[in-house]
Amino acid sequence: MFKKMKILSIILSFAFITLLFFGCSQGDTRFNDTRDKGDELILAVGSEPDQGFDPTSGWGRYGSPLFQSTILKRNSNMEIVNDLATQYSISNDGIVWTVELRKDVKFSDGNPLTAADVVFTYETASKSGSVVDLSVLESVEAIDDYTVKFNLKKPQSTFINILVNTGIVPRHAYDNNYSQNPIGSGPFKFVQWDKGQQLIVEANPKYYGKEPFFKKITFLYLSEEAAFAAAKAGRVDVASIVPAYANQEILGMRLETIQSVDNRGIMFPFVKAGEKTEDGYPVGNDVTSDAAIRKAINIAIDRNGLVNGILNGYGSPAYTVCDNLPWWNAETVINDSDMDSARKLLKDYGWEETDSDGILKKEGMRAQFRLIYPSSDQTRQSLAIAVADQVKPLGIKIDVEGKSWDDIKMLMHSNAILFGWGSHDPLEMYNLYNSKYRGVGWYNTGYYYNSVVDDYLNKALLATSEDEANEYWKKAQWDGETGFSAKGDAPWAWLVNINHLYLVRENLNTGKQKIQPHGHGWPLTDNIEEWHWN
Repeated sequence: MFKKMKILSIILSFAFITLLFFGCSQGDTRFNDTRDKGDELILAVGSEPDQGFDPTSGWGRYGSPLFQSTILKRNSNMEIVNDLATQYSISNDGIVWTVELRKDVKFSDGNPLTAADVVFTYETASKSGSVVDLSVLESVEAIDDYTVKFNLKKPQSTFINILVNTGIVPRHAYDNNYSQNPIGSGPFKFVQWDKGQQLIVEANPKYYGKEPFFKKITFLYLSEEAAFAAAKAGRVDVASIVPAYANQEILGMRLETIQSVDNRGIMFPFVKAGEKTEDGYPVGNDVTSDAAIRKAINIAIDRNGLVNGILNGYGSPAYTVCDNLPWWNAETVINDSDMDSARKLLKDYGWEETDSDGILKKEGMRAQFRLIYPSSDQTRQSLAIAVADQVKPLGIKIDVEGKSWDDIKMLMHSNAILFGWGSHDPLEMYNLYNSKYRGVGWYNTGYYYNSVVDDYLNKALLATSEDEANEYWKKAQWDGETGFSAKGDAPWAWLVNINHLYLVRENLNTGKQKIQPHGHGWPLTDNIEEWHWN
């Protein structure tokens, strides 16, 4: 049944795209060259949200929630500034967060947004069991109509990112259909959603912030190939594309390449083989548990070569999960593509070439392991093959295999996996490297453990200010002696950060963009109210 529905969806999408292009070719004035003087936009900038537009279920985590406002937000410099809040304070013990709200905010249906809506939003999200992690929240209460108090179970510095990412929903208009027909106080209001095809929004006349220049925006749900074709035909104002198309010049369009923390890296099983998870999946790998193997691969990889050869130059070398974000430690950058140092390291740790095929051995064990990537991802496949080729001269043999995500779930504790992460919330880093999360979901799948790193991560989480927390986040990466970066235990080999690429109509000004997170949502629209024609 699922396959039939999927095929039907593809057919409907193709029919819609065909109709769109045919209609345009028959003189639909919405798509002619004079549209850059109007107040409408047509965008193809990302995939359709499977769960709809409900922030209590996770909508908006990887970009602006568009329809809803948040208590705080990050500006283009990644600094936290007010949105719905006029000010906030944190008690000395980090337990109580008090937020003062604006008094001029209305939902798009004209009803005022008050503290009761904030309380309702957070109570709903905490009960939803969704990706919105509010396990630290003890209670939330309205002190008066425009004052909210959050009571935490314990200090948690990353709670501020919940206030940044969670859009506020209306208590009076929230029901089981809200995700399909959202009402909010953001710069745009929901008009129409044709699933599998398009979303239409209009400027919210009740919006308290800067009035958007554009009054109507249509989001088309197109594949990367179809989005490029639409841009080439002049049918869209912005199209998200892959690096393979980036060097093709399109009349009337310019290429915008936006820095991201959308990274790709290799997770190494950190412990020796022999254990099993509660579900019976094998844990550990005798080869990758050897620090010399992990460190040698890290310093042998030619990251610039990967960026230029696979991403067509549209990316940057990656050294951690959070490069260039406020909590990144720049000391984690290493001198890579250093084959001589990698060979010496392996030799010093007892790896010697004893087989005729050139593969190193240590105590009878061959330097050989599997690297698994999701078979649906061509970029990860190319990265995996390239890394295997780069380290082969060291005497390390990596067997590259593509698998489904269902298969990867069973294999990810005992095999190297090519993952992708990247968030504006350092809690992601905590989850990936803290021993508390060994074998929990998709986080610390390699069972990494370092008590010093754990201590830094826990202190960062319990810090009562973002500045204090950032110092501990940085030390967890590398404190001069240990850490989870390649200079320390090297449980990962981070490879590249992928620039997000957009073809943009040449007269369209999209403002100053911040570093974008992992490729979900529509992060390009974070500052949508600033967009205008030049």
